[in-house]
Amino acid sequence: MSKPLFPLGRIFATPGALDLGVDFYPYLRRHQCGDWGELGDDDKAENNLSLKNGLRILSAYHTPDSVKFWIISEADRSSTTILLPNDY
Repeated sequence: MSKPLFPLGRIFATPGALDLGVDFYPYLRRHQCGDWGELGDDDKAENNLSLKNGLRILSAYHTPDSVKFWIISEADRSSTTILLPNDY
């Protein structure tokens, strides 16, 4: 696994995400190491620019049960939130 590229800050999860009963640690690690998950090439390129320019970073993943969720790290890297798309 790659080295972490940025701090996650405080980690939060919405009730909907917590209800999934998933261990989010591996996904947080992927997010922090630049594996943006199931995003298109344009969104991945945007994340790479955001990493360099201190902007918000979004990753998208699916649980083993195929439920989509997002991980968003704020621009100032003070917090990272795990949420479902309809929680946004």
